[in-house]
Amino acid sequence: MKKKIDSIASTYSTRYFSSPIPKYKMPEGEMPPDAAYQLIHDELNLDGRVPLNLASFVTTWMEPQANKLIAENINKNFIDHDEYLQSAEIERRCISMLAGLYNSPNAKASPGASTLGSSEAIMLALLAHKFRWKERMKKKGKSASKPNIVMGADVHTVWDKFARYFDVEPRIIPMKKGKYTINAADVAKLVDENTICVGAILCTTFSGQMDEIEKINGFLIKLKKKKGWDIPMHVDAASGGFIAPFLHPSMKWDFRLERVKSINVSGHKFGLVYPGLGWVIFREKADLPDELVFYVNYLGGEMPTFTLNFSKGSSTVIAQYYNLIRLGKSGYKKIMQSIMQNTHYLAKKLHASGRFSLLCTPIFPVVALKLAAGRKYSVFDVSQKLRERGWIVPAYSLPAGAQEEKILRIVIKENFGRDMADLLCADVEAACDLLEGKASKEKPVHKRKGKHHIC
Repeated sequence: MKKKIDSIASTYSTRYFSSPIPKYKMPEGEMPPDAAYQLIHDELNLDGRVPLNLASFVTTWMEPQANKLIAENINKNFIDHDEYLQSAEIERRCISMLAGLYNSPNAKASPGASTLGSSEAIMLALLAHKFRWKERMKKKGKSASKPNIVMGADVHTVWDKFARYFDVEPRIIPMKKGKYTINAADVAKLVDENTICVGAILCTTFSGQMDEIEKINGFLIKLKKKKGWDIPMHVDAASGGFIAPFLHPSMKWDFRLERVKSINVSGHKFGLVYPGLGWVIFREKADLPDELVFYVNYLGGEMPTFTLNFSKGSSTVIAQYYNLIRLGKSGYKKIMQSIMQNTHYLAKKLHASGRFSLLCTPIFPVVALKLAAGRKYSVFDVSQKLRERGWIVPAYSLPAGAQEEKILRIVIKENFGRDMADLLCADVEAACDLLEGKASKEKPVHKRKGKHHIC
């Protein structure tokens, strides 16, 4: 009788919900799968709500058919090329498509790799440039003991990690108030024959802007002719690489530029794939030194591997291929146009409130805001108030040189529509009202005045 009662009892009525569960020590006994699931499920309700996370560039929604493909392939270890030959072939197709999208001279022959994200992709690209620099110095009979890399303070932290982990001197171009990207004049002050690479950003994490990539390329061409310094450029297109080709096709930032030898892009950002997936693409085979490619045979047939990790799942690579063939160029263009329309709409409304000024006019799906002068509260206060309504909008100081600038940053993704923009604006207005003492603390923050109200 007891067994029958236990089998129909609700999960919440079991002892696992009335007795403490070890959190940092593995329990001695087991528990029913439903109880384990429910305990973890309920605890994760304390996480921020994914659709309201406007801090992250990472994709949070995919089509049901993509979800099905992911579920069907989640148990495949991508490194097992001999066992999963078609998954490896699909990766090769994706690399070729991306190389073509970035105007490689010979897209089908461009080498590359899928990675766990752009951080790994950047590490791999910069390692390739370090090795090629060492080869050049060796041929000249010169020391290869003091490599450096030139980059702006607008880079992602992984660039600093690379410099520290792989013993390369970072030469960082600081930000200034009103100047948050780098240009050719900045680069000219820091490069020398020991520079392994110049880093340039397409859509910065801090402000959504881009470095003057085409002009930096022109400077490096002239420098090579004048001094013989063969300095390549790596373009970090983590956030902009799936936007610029569709919205700004005439913008020259990719392999159309001679000095651009490698590009990284995040499939899990505007490539519209769940985390974690990145891509590194090289202009041509000569840009990827053979020493960085390892061949292993202990999983079956001999296979090349060019990654910092070894094992990883196959599902995100397959999901990327799904998007590429499902959407095509026209589909990606429509999505990016919609995202940018909502970006401009939101930027215009927030600026029209008189409480904020834009750091820049958005050319990518990022709205970076400063508080208007004279406010007695900070962007950190606004961010905290919005958090009370569930919105995750980060507030932060810009890097050294512009650290006096305190900003809010909002990233617009595919699943952030016009109605969501109106709701956010209404909550920003209500939050500012409270901070300015215009509304009673007893009044709810979510007071709204209609769909078309200018916040």
